[in-house]
Amino acid sequence: MAGFGHGTRGYPRSRGRTWQRTGPDRATLGIIGAICAVAGFFALGIVLGPVAMFCGWQSMGRRWSSDRDVPALVALILGAIDTLLAVIALAGAATWGHGLL
Repeated sequence: MAGFGHGTRGYPRSRGRTWQRTGPDRATLGIIGAICAVAGFFALGIVLGPVAMFCGWQSMGRRWSSDRDVPALVALILGAIDTLLAVIALAGAATWGHGLL
């Protein structure tokens, strides 16, 4: 166990706790982002869109070079579309005519 002043070196359970997004964590974040993006089209798009974009970006590892992160890319793109549509809808509701555009 980690004692006072000894850190976590040599402690066998501390190996995987470095907050690196590898393996199933990336896939899980991509799927959660895609679900948030799809749900954002139906309710709370102004909130779920940025959440989906954040999950997608974190799942991709903050880089564009990987081609195996399909759910992450879907979450990022749909989250951006979702956020844009929510902002347009809010701007349309704030005008005098109360129309969409």
